[in-house]
Formats: sequence, structure tokens, C-alpha cells
Amino acid sequence: MQHLSKLLKIDNSNLAWVLRLGLHGLRTQLQEALKIATTDPGSTACQELLRELDILLEASQHESLSGETVLSTEDSSSWEDVLEPVTSELKGELKLKQIGEALLSDRELSNYIGDYQFVSTNDADLWNEMQRLLLRVPEKVAHAWQEHILTQASKIGATVDKLYLSLPFTRNECIYPGLTGKIKATGLCLSNQVDFDPRLTMETHNEEIDLLAGVVSTCLKFIELDSSLHHALKSVDRFGVRSLNDEREKSKYVTALIDRFRRVQTTADNTDPVVALRARLDLDEAIHSLVYLPCADRYSWWGKLQQEARRTLDQVVEKTRDAGYHVQIRPLWGTYADVFNWSKDDLQIDIGGVRGEVSACLRVYAKINDEVLSGRVLFRSS
Repeated sequence: MQHLSKLLKIDNSNLAWVLRLGLHGLRTQLQEALKIATTDPGSTACQELLRELDILLEASQHESLSGETVLSTEDSSSWEDVLEPVTSELKGELKLKQIGEALLSDRELSNYIGDYQFVSTNDADLWNEMQRLLLRVPEKVAHAWQEHILTQASKIGATVDKLYLSLPFTRNECIYPGLTGKIKATGLCLSNQVDFDPRLTMETHNEEIDLLAGVVSTCLKFIELDSSLHHALKSVDRFGVRSLNDEREKSKYVTALIDRFRRVQTTADNTDPVVALRARLDLDEAIHSLVYLPCADRYSWWGKLQQEARRTLDQVVEKTRDAGYHVQIRPLWGTYADVFNWSKDDLQIDIGGVRGEVSACLRVYAKINDEVLSGRVLFRSS
């Protein structure tokens, strides 16, 4: 991959541009083949290759100042003859630009997305960037906008396509569709036909652990796909909300998330259920400490995914109670003045949400017999 990365990062290179197009095409072909060859002995290696291609292409996009290589004036005509459909995007004429501008100008969305600016330089990336942005807002609002975007895209010759980037999970679910026609873009889906992130080393399976593996795998994938993500994990940095664009912060957070998942795996069958409960509380904190600014709404797609992971705490709490322990668990939401006695090392933010209220419950409050494990929240300054 070393020489691929080197060529992709060269600005104003026609060869880099052709390589990028070829890798996009290879990725699409492999994704389609995987849908059919689900029992092929090479499927796992193919999935890992796809992850490497995703990381490589995403990195090359951010390394380039323009995001896509621009052809030189004197040489462009011959290239345009061969690859004509791409030239309008290379010249900066995005077909989805007006749709994106309309989305950003919607005042109802501003409280959920803040002063956001799109960074995509081609329609395929802009499609995905718009759709990922809507995953943070309440689902009712998001669905209305998704329908509007599809309607407007159809007016410029694009139609829905069932070509997806698949995220490993315990069920199949379309997150948003792709496009074909005048605009070609991949969608995003959850799939139970794709292996969990190989860094999780899944040797044994049960319903709860598999669900958590799906959530953690999705978190890891989104970190590579979405440059807007931050973390507020106390064990990594207790003093602020840090952007994962910083490679050191990303590395530290990803390491902590994977380590906490592995801790859940190794303690799942521990004879002392308190050990397993502590591990689950720590993993829950790591998952909920992956945040956007402004924070994703609790009833957005992203918020519901995190809540789905948190609900798995109920079963381990019941198991601990059955073993004779007195256990209390309390997610911290609502007015900050009502919950701060239950939390510790909270972080104040000045964007999104409602003033004076909790924007994100990073860690639930817990009490095991007489031991108190304080919660932790992000709250909007009043």
C-alpha cells in the first residue's frame, strides 16, 4: 500500500486521478461480488481488503487540498474525451451543490448541525456527507429531508441505487441508499453478512456480545468515514472534547474502545458478576463518548444506535442482582441542575442542545451495594 498512498497524495497528477478512479471501481466490484459470494473462502480477506481501500481512499481525499485532483489546462482535453462524465465534478460544478446549500440554510437543522460547511469536492462524496449529517438529527426531521433530497436528485437525473457500503451488524438495515444515473454514489447499510471488525477478535458469540461488536465495529468505521467526530472519553483526556482529526487522539480513543470491548469479552463468564458489570459500564462509556459537536440528538439514528447498546446493560444488571447485589443504574438526562449531584468531571459545551440541559450522557450513574460510580455528562452552558 505504500506506493499506492504515495501516488494518491500527489497533487495535480493525472496518474493519481486515474488510480483513484480505478480503486473506486475495484471497491464497487468487490462489494457487489461479496453480496453473491457469501460463502466464498476468500470473503473475510476480501472484507479486510475493502476496509483498507476505504481507509486509503478516505486518506487520499483529506490529504489533497482540493479533495480531488484537478487536470492541467493544456492536457485536459484528451482526458475529458476518455472520462467525460467526471469532468464537471473535477471543475467544481457539483450537481448536488444547491441541495446541500438548501440543507445548510434550514434553521430547524442549525441547532443539530451547528455552523457546518461541506468539504466534499465531488457529488458522490457530497451525497454521503449530506446523508451522514442527517443521521445526527431527530429521525422525523431527517426522513423529511432525505425524501426531499431524493426528489431533488431525481430532477437532475439521479435515481436510487441499492449499492451499499456494508457495516457489520446483527441485522440488515438500510441506513441510506446510493445513487445511480447522472450521479453515482454508494449508500450505507448494516449487514449480518459482513464480519465484525477484525481488531475485535471474535472467538465466541452470544446475542449481547454480537450486538456490542456490531456497535463498536460501526463506531470504528464511522471514525474513518466522518471527519466531524470527536471523543470525550475521560481515560483518554478528561479536560475536553477532542477532534478525532488529530491522529494521536484518534489512535488513543480507538485503542481504548477496542480494549474495553475485549475486557467485556474476557469477563462475560466471570463468576463474580460485578466484574462483568464494571466492564460493561466502561464499554458503554467509551461508546457514548464518541460524539459530534453539536451532540447528536437522542432520537436521531446515531442516538438510537448508542441507546441500543446501552439497553444491553439491563440484562447484566439483572444478573448481578440475582447474585445478591444491590444495583442501581441511572442514565443522566434533563436539566443539569437536577443531575449534577449524580455526576463527576462533567464537560460544558456552548453549542447545540438546550441551554442548561444535558446534551450527552457519557457515563451512567451506578451504585453497587454501597459503592457509588459517578456518571458523566456533556451539558449546554446556561
